[in-house]
This record gives sequence, structure tokens and C-alpha cells, in this order.
Amino acid sequence: MENGIITKIEFYKADNSEDAGNAVIMPGVIDAHVHINEPGRAEWEGFDTATKAAAAGGSTTVVDMPLNSSPVTTSVQSLKEKVAASNNQLHVNCGFYGGLIPGNENELKGLIEGGVLGIKCFLVDSGIDEFPNVTKEDLEKAMPILASYNIPLLGHCELESEIPDNDFSNHPKSYSHYLASRPKKWENDAINLMIGLSAKHDCPIHIVHVSSAEALLSIEKAKEKGLKVTAETCAQYLYFNAEDIPDGQTIYKCAPPIREKANNELLKEALKKGVLDFIATDHSPAPPSLKEIESGNLQKAWGGIAGIQFLLPASWTAMKEQMSLEQFIPLLTSQPAAFLKSDHKKGKIAIGFAADLVCWNPEKQFTATLDNVQFKHKISPYIGKQFFGEVEQTIVNGDTVFLKNEFIHLKKGKWLHHQ
Repeated sequence: MENGIITKIEFYKADNSEDAGNAVIMPGVIDAHVHINEPGRAEWEGFDTATKAAAAGGSTTVVDMPLNSSPVTTSVQSLKEKVAASNNQLHVNCGFYGGLIPGNENELKGLIEGGVLGIKCFLVDSGIDEFPNVTKEDLEKAMPILASYNIPLLGHCELESEIPDNDFSNHPKSYSHYLASRPKKWENDAINLMIGLSAKHDCPIHIVHVSSAEALLSIEKAKEKGLKVTAETCAQYLYFNAEDIPDGQTIYKCAPPIREKANNELLKEALKKGVLDFIATDHSPAPPSLKEIESGNLQKAWGGIAGIQFLLPASWTAMKEQMSLEQFIPLLTSQPAAFLKSDHKKGKIAIGFAADLVCWNPEKQFTATLDNVQFKHKISPYIGKQFFGEVEQTIVNGDTVFLKNEFIHLKKGKWLHHQ
């Protein structure tokens, strides 16, 4: 190994070496969808705590979304501020997305040339006033620019329309009412719009956090036509089911919502078939007051799940009966690396690739406790749950950052830029 790059691979067992048992050494996990919130909202989370949590969960690379920091990452100047805020705080590698909002299409070229890995937009209210949702007209302006760089437009795909017979305002603690307030149709319609515009402009698009199984056929057909369409789902849509979520438990609130078990089983099948490309967390933490922990008011609560530390174990626990380990590993490694156009240096154990590795035991069970959670606010539906797949060691750029529940070497992460 030299300068964090693998230069030689040998397989051996020394006479006195400790038996690793059923542990697996694989490429470090790549979480291509997180909200770290710094600068400006470091009281929600920050680069220090978020990347420690990532390392503790076996992730060696994360990519930060543009909307929850202040300023939002929608200009060249705000990107510089984001990068500066992360300086000397990265315990794993970190890339950034830029943002598309109404009227900032002239900033996209500078953001891309500044190294962002994609451009993110919302087709519905984002919850952040400085990051308003775009219209079809905004997409039409932006897509030709992105197409010229072959850079993906990432879409939060919900198109708000009429909701029949839902009385969420009078049942603000009811999860079933919250679920009905963001129906699958919103997602389906938005995904179809994005696919249609992708075909028109030959623009790569990426559908983030797919939760509606009804949209899978549209995605599959788009891929069969050769359109530049990729899609992810998230660990929470695989591990949890709506039927099991109690009322008043705002820790489960995210958008799109966690849907019914039958729906979520179809998401798992889509991962097996390659209709969905990889799994991410959409880590979106918030302080207790914003999550309405005490009131249990789902209507008022911030919509986001803190899960950056649990991508590997939660996904594996959800998928282990569906697929082999060999089928599962690419969903967290080589496939997100390919999406990020980093598959020439990440997502594989090979000479010339980054020495980003995780050693974990797929058969070992553990319970997530408050004591071992590393992200800032110990608020998450994963806490108290049991998982398969305990992480033993995380190596970032050739240095051990995390080993058996302890941090060994910190600040070993590097910036991941578009090339």
C-alpha cells in the first residue's frame, strides 16, 4: 500500500494469526445520500459526528446533499463554504452534490466544474425555505446543461396532488394518516415526469429514495430503452414496514414515507433484478424539538431518519434471506461507486484502488444501543433494534479509523471530487 492506494494483494495465514472466524473483508461501504447539515446547522449534525458514525458503521465514503446546510449549496461560493467547513473534520471520504432551485441554472456549470458529483432538486416542498422545489420549466432549463457534462440530476420525486379522504390534521399522531398524506401517486407521477424529460434531453437522472413499488415498472422500462436512469432505495424502506410503526413515533417519519410490507418486498425484488441500483441511508437528523419527540406530532415533526451508522447492518438484515452475500455486497460498494463515476478507484479490492476496507461479521448479531451511536442526536428508529452484521474494523485510505468499538486514527478522510 502506498499513499492510501492498494499496491499489492496477498492471501496468507500466519501460524500465530488470530482466526477471524466468519468475518468478511470487503470494500468500504459507499453511502451516496446523506445530509450532514454543516455549515449553518451544525446543531443538527456536523462533519465530525456524521463521519465518525459512518466509520463505525463500515462506510468509508459518504456524499452530502446540498439543502440542509446554511447556506444551501446552490452556488460556487456556497460550495466553497461547504468544503471549507469540512476541512480537518473528515473521518471518512466525503463528496458533495450541488443543488438546483428556481433561477440558479447559471450556477450549475460552476458547481460542476467545482467538483460536485451531481445536482439535486426537489419536485415538492423540501422543508427548507432556501431550497424551494423546481417546476417542469426549471428542469427543462437545467437538463441540457447537465447533459453536456454527463452529470446526473438527482430528484426527490414527489409531485403534490389532491389527497382524497385524508384527515391528517385531525389525527396528527396517526402513522396511517401520515402515510396516506403522501400517496404512491405523488412518487409515480414525479418519476414519470423525470424519465420523460431525461429522454427528451438525454440527461442522466437519478431517482433518490424510491419507496413506491408502483414506480418500479417505469424505471425498468426506461432502463430497457437505454435511457440514462439510475435509482436507489434506502435501508429504512427495507428494514421497517408501515404495519409495525406505532402512532406518535416521529422517529419513523421520513419522506417519502415507509410503506407497507407487501410494497417493500417488491423493493427487495427490484434490488435483486437490478431495477434499483443501490442502497443508501438518506441520513437526515434533527434535534429533539424539531422531531417533536415529546408531542409525537407527525404533522409538525421534521421528516428525516438518522441512519448513517446502520446502512450495512440494517440492509443486510433486511436482505439476507433474499440474496447471497456475493449479490448483496455490490449494492453498497461497486454500484454506488459506478453511479459516482468513481469505480476506477473505489468499490473494489484491487491494485490501484483506494485502500478503503471494512471487516465485518455477517452472522454476528448485535443490538444498537445509545452508547454505541456516534451521530449527534441519539434519535433513530434503529436504536434498540437487533441486526446481523457487526462491524469490526473500518480502514480509510489505508489507515484504521475504527476498530472493535474504538476510534484509532481520525481525520483520515479525503474529499471526493468529480473528475
